[in-house]
Amino acid sequence: MNESTIKLYGKAYMLSLSTIFFNILEGIVSLMMGIKSETLTLSGFGIDSFIEIISAAGIAVMTRNILNNNENHRSSFEKNALKITGASFYLLSAGLLAGIIVSIAGHYKPETTVPGIIISLVSIVAMTWLLTAKRRTGRRLGSEPVMTDANCTLICIYMSLVLLLSSIIYEITGFVYSDSIGAAGLIYFSLREAHEAFEKSKTERFNEGNLQPNKN
Repeated sequence: MNESTIKLYGKAYMLSLSTIFFNILEGIVSLMMGIKSETLTLSGFGIDSFIEIISAAGIAVMTRNILNNNENHRSSFEKNALKITGASFYLLSAGLLAGIIVSIAGHYKPETTVPGIIISLVSIVAMTWLLTAKRRTGRRLGSEPVMTDANCTLICIYMSLVLLLSSIIYEITGFVYSDSIGAAGLIYFSLREAHEAFEKSKTERFNEGNLQPNKN
């Protein structure tokens, strides 16, 4: 493994750690503010933040293993990372579906959604930077798991947009089901990404163990 590739794996590792750290902080703050303001959407957003940590943790373990084993078992590590990311997408979908059911069945009405507006704006900025960096690194490494993890970050951005729009709509109109409509679309996207992640882990590309980084 040349020095350039080592640096790229190091960057992928640091990006995964940054994702883990940010989602832990985001999850704790979202849950605390969601419970305090009795906002189901914000509380659910906090829970989903912890689920997204699973995917980032899979990439962190993968990159460390590749670096420690000098890419000798890269295909095996990447297959496992893809499966972990796929599983995290399924968990994310289940969490979103549960939130929709509880919200509609309980006719839940929050006291305020202002915290959701603030948290979603911060999340959009941070996750957009992480998404760009992950995609650039994933393309240069030729790593499907890093690119799939980037899609998980993209889901987080979509969720932040849903939280932002639903919070604004509620503050303006009082329509309590606006978040459920957007969340339904996210479930479809999450399930599609989960399926693709597991399918990629079964391809010959990983069975042959001949992945090559992109030098460009």
